[in-house]
Amino acid sequence: MTSTKRVLLYFIGLLAAALLLFAGYTWAMLHISYSDGERAGYLQKFSSRGWICKTWEGEILLTSMPGAIPEKFEFSVREEAIAQALTAATGKRVILTYAQHKGVPSQCFGETEYYVTKVQVQP
Repeated sequence: MTSTKRVLLYFIGLLAAALLLFAGYTWAMLHISYSDGERAGYLQKFSSRGWICKTWEGEILLTSMPGAIPEKFEFSVREEAIAQALTAATGKRVILTYAQHKGVPSQCFGETEYYVTKVQVQP
């Protein structure tokens, strides 16, 4: 085997290993959550945005005390059924169950690190 072929095979092997490591890291960051929790508030905005990778992004206003300035909680949604439920709930009080995923390598999975897994619309 010539040295040119050996270098080419070595380069292809290194590239394949790097791609496998990146894919494994991405899978782990999307499937292993750093924290889980719930947030309740009024759904202020929810939309699909992005140039190439369209993601569902939203924002709720968390109300703590009457007269206090509400805090915003920004989140992403990956499931279409949850996105439809949130679209119908704009302006209403909702309880969001979420999982926090730190270190996701691209905004193609969502612009925030908080991914909503369940939504409850309050009457």
